[in-house]
Amino acid sequence: MTTTLQECIESCYQCAAACDFCASSCLREPDIDMMRNCIKTDIECSAICRLAAQLMSLDSEYQKQQCRLCVDVCKACAEECSRHEHDHCKKCAEACRRCADYCLKMLA
Repeated sequence: MTTTLQECIESCYQCAAACDFCASSCLREPDIDMMRNCIKTDIECSAICRLAAQLMSLDSEYQKQQCRLCVDVCKACAEECSRHEHDHCKKCAEACRRCADYCLKMLA
């Protein structure tokens, strides 16, 4: 397994964990209605990242398509999380941007 592939897999799992934490933290915020789209995006991003990591680990013929989707969803999640001032949202946005960058490298 190449270093870039391993880093991408790890980045996807780290992003998924950051998204899970962000979603659960958003549920505890006082204005949950304001956090509704953030929670939804976090959950979607977490699922996409986990599947991307799994497909890369399996050396699946579909890994590049999944990485492309992962880039798009991570960017959308980072954008949504960046709209909020909460620390968990900022950390999630950073993890999403990093994951998108690694997945872009896998597409090269």
